[in-house]
Amino acid sequence: MGGPSTLPEVGPFLSRLFADADLIPLGRLQSYLGPLISRRRTPKIQAQYAAIGGGSPIRKWSEHQAAEMCVILDARHPESAPHKPYLAFRYADPLTEEMYTKLLEDGFGKQGRAVAFTQYPQYSCSTTGSSLNELWKWRMRLEGKEPENGGVQWSVIDRWGTHPGLVEAFAQNIEAQLATYPEEERKDVVLIFSAHSLPMSVVNRGTPFPPLPKPKPPTNLPFLKGDTYPSEVAATVAAVLSRLNHRNPSRLSWQSQVGPSAWLGAQTSDTVTSYVKKGHKNQILIPIAFTSDHIETLFELDQEVIHEARELGGTGVKRAESLNGSRVFIEALAD
Repeated sequence: MGGPSTLPEVGPFLSRLFADADLIPLGRLQSYLGPLISRRRTPKIQAQYAAIGGGSPIRKWSEHQAAEMCVILDARHPESAPHKPYLAFRYADPLTEEMYTKLLEDGFGKQGRAVAFTQYPQYSCSTTGSSLNELWKWRMRLEGKEPENGGVQWSVIDRWGTHPGLVEAFAQNIEAQLATYPEEERKDVVLIFSAHSLPMSVVNRGTPFPPLPKPKPPTNLPFLKGDTYPSEVAATVAAVLSRLNHRNPSRLSWQSQVGPSAWLGAQTSDTVTSYVKKGHKNQILIPIAFTSDHIETLFELDQEVIHEARELGGTGVKRAESLNGSRVFIEALAD
């Protein structure tokens, strides 16, 4: 998805985001409502980015993670070195078109090998699916159906939400935050796993998984309708809780709802305040579907959810550190 690195980039970022029917379906009026909503939201969102330093750090962290991953890959697999990272965001610079153009300029169009590696650990048709559609669109525009020199040879990693290294990185950050509470209180700290929500229209639309063979699939093959994202997030949470030996009470919640339509719930803000009102003043928020800090962690969780909770008496509500520069996480990327 990406994020604007500076305040002037917020408007274009929102324009691209609300124009994407895969993420925010607005029906026949998408081309009219998308720009209207983005213009109205720009001042508010600019103020939020200003509050976290004037822009999103997601590009900085993504470039760091990718560069360090390639250092590891060069050491592990010298036969295919040097490994070179290319960053592509869906709605912010560098966009997929820019990345693909650079890839061809560097000679990968002559049967060079490339791996499209989503940084959404859990698959959704609205995020990874939309990004892969964008990649395919620019492949067709820049290389054509039958590239003259063989074209870029693509492989895809489209989901990795239960990778042991990812699970370990989350678990270590949770344990580090748990250690900041008095020992006698730690077992009662509530773990709130927070993932980016999706409109229910997207969740219920989804795509069949696994893909069905054509023309007629066997009748005993499972056919699961709907987006797999909620279940994949739940699988990540289950794996992390297992690694932590289920020592603490926990809850999965969803954040960043936009507009009045139905979204995945319960909302993180409602969940946290509900626990505080029930006497659970100690909680740790874990951004379980994000691989680095950005506005959803630095502003929505840190400055809105936690601030509100502490005003209600939740003095022990904290957030686990994001994966950012975690060496364990970067090793997982290389794996």
